[in-house]
Amino acid sequence: MSALSTYLRSNLRWLSAGMLLTCLSSFGQTFFIAIFAAELQTAFDLSHGAWGAMYTIGTTASALVMVWAGRQADIFRVRTLGVLSLAALAFACVAMALNPVVWLLPVVIFALRLTGQGMMSHIASVAMARWFVATRGRALSISALGFSIGQALFPLAVVALMTLLDWRVIWVICAGIALLGIPVLLRLLSQERTPASMAKSSESLGMQGLRWSRKAMLRHPLFWLMVPALLGPSAFNTAFFFHQVHYAGVIGITNMQMVSYFPLYTVITVFSMLLSGALLDRFGTACLLPFHQLPMVIAFFIFATHTFGLGIGFFFLALTAGAQTTLIAAFWAEFYGTAHLGAIKAMAAAVMVFGSAIGPGITGALIDFGIGIETQYIGVAVYFVFTTASMWLGISLTRRELTRAA
Repeated sequence: MSALSTYLRSNLRWLSAGMLLTCLSSFGQTFFIAIFAAELQTAFDLSHGAWGAMYTIGTTASALVMVWAGRQADIFRVRTLGVLSLAALAFACVAMALNPVVWLLPVVIFALRLTGQGMMSHIASVAMARWFVATRGRALSISALGFSIGQALFPLAVVALMTLLDWRVIWVICAGIALLGIPVLLRLLSQERTPASMAKSSESLGMQGLRWSRKAMLRHPLFWLMVPALLGPSAFNTAFFFHQVHYAGVIGITNMQMVSYFPLYTVITVFSMLLSGALLDRFGTACLLPFHQLPMVIAFFIFATHTFGLGIGFFFLALTAGAQTTLIAAFWAEFYGTAHLGAIKAMAAAVMVFGSAIGPGITGALIDFGIGIETQYIGVAVYFVFTTASMWLGISLTRRELTRAA
């Protein structure tokens, strides 16, 4: 315990900056935007499919821009890029509050997704993976606690505020919170480690002892075997939270009852993040990564069949969500090195953001076509069996290259 306390005291400034960014990224995350689904559909007269299509268009555009924007993490300091992202996120929140026309909704979604779910999450994970080497798993898991804090607090707060305030006013409040994060981030990173100053002391090599570029990664089969696993949780975890209001109605519970499970989801996610971070530092990514999506198979089977309680489904969903946050972020640094980590992870982030774009769009369209959400979740469970096989194959084929690099 004393070792952990010493570690936290020595690195609190940088770990807290990561947590701040991941927490405030909530305003651009699907679980948060989806809380306003009913209000947005009513305000703009949208069906489930139309709302899903709007979300898909905006999120897909943000995924494309992430390929370029994410590379900036290799160039600019975290305090610079973080402040710009927070300011842009605040602007996007105001735009959501003031938007009067339906055709601008994809543009607003684009801004929220790029700045919140895209850039702020990306900046935090790249910084942790680059700044910390021997304790990379621990740093990533601690930094990612911000996601869980946001998911535990913001949905319940928003649902409660909706009984008192118009939903547009709540978005203005969110903008104010994002702006308040700027001076806090500047304070935390007044002594910042920059990519340039840390390059020689903390740069780590990837497979075959190489400094992998993004172009080289795209020519390597491991990346393409990982793509289904990158898409899966982003697409279907996102779809689950995106259609939470609809799903609650299907199974006969209220929206408040639905979000009441979020704290449980958060607690298990935190446990899974911290456990996977500790195990990662001990055993490495290759041992853990191939099997971390198996709990999603169980979770979506439960959501589809009600074989067990909804809380059990959230439990297994959270196991993968927590492990995914830590393991995927560490995977890029461990297998491809940190020399071009911003560019490499930007491509991966774009794939994941694209997954979060197509998930709600596909499920929303299928709902409109009469294929129930519970029926869809059976197919989702089968999909995660496939992703597990794909990851296992990719890691098995390349693990020897990683061993030689070490």
